[in-house]
Amino acid sequence: MTHWIQSDDGSYTAYSPEYNEHYHSTKDGALNESLKKHIEPAFALHGDKNHLRIIDICFGLGFNTLLSLYYRDTYFPETTLEIFSPELDGALVASLVTFPYPTLFDPYKSVITDIATKGNYHDERTTITVQITDARVAMRALEGEWDVCYHDAFSPVHNPTLWTHEYFHDVARLMGKMGVVTTYSTALATRLALHENGFGIYLNTGEGYRNATIASRQTLTRYEKVNMEHKMKCNPQGRSLRDGIDV
Repeated sequence: MTHWIQSDDGSYTAYSPEYNEHYHSTKDGALNESLKKHIEPAFALHGDKNHLRIIDICFGLGFNTLLSLYYRDTYFPETTLEIFSPELDGALVASLVTFPYPTLFDPYKSVITDIATKGNYHDERTTITVQITDARVAMRALEGEWDVCYHDAFSPVHNPTLWTHEYFHDVARLMGKMGVVTTYSTALATRLALHENGFGIYLNTGEGYRNATIASRQTLTRYEKVNMEHKMKCNPQGRSLRDGIDV
């Protein structure tokens, strides 16, 4: 059973007994964390595209997907959105019709209802698919070139299989030359796994939230690049997580 809890910005998140972890940082706030660590950087880099393709891992309570709709509608109304999101917990998704979302999401109640009851939503500007499956399986099967991956899984401590070198290899396969991966994790192991798969590592920092990471093959001039060679030199024992070894 998942328990709802109010985070520090007033928005609600949930606690998962299975993973012994909240779905969002209660300190940063559920809405604020989603906005600052995923949506703002993604749209700053790709919001002016005619069609934006986003992978949202994992769907969870849907904040990243719903806030993407709000941000698109507010600032980039001409952009069409395509979002694919794997989620292991089908019962959680079905329960979201009664989740106490921020009033910001009131215009998207029909989106929530369709996802909770049918697993998808579609209109003339938006296509959302939520697939009840293991994210590792979904990423191996997914095809095409995508623009953004919100990597928002439970932490490496509690869900290590979604933070390995091999997992990020699957992510890298789907990201185009301009593709961007956003994640709250700043752990060296996470950054190494991304770096080993050809991504440049950038610091996402600002007022009102803890540091996060942006990874991309393109050069991101608006973000501070992390010197991974220096990081590795200073931490010679540092290793990325590996399937079958650390997991």
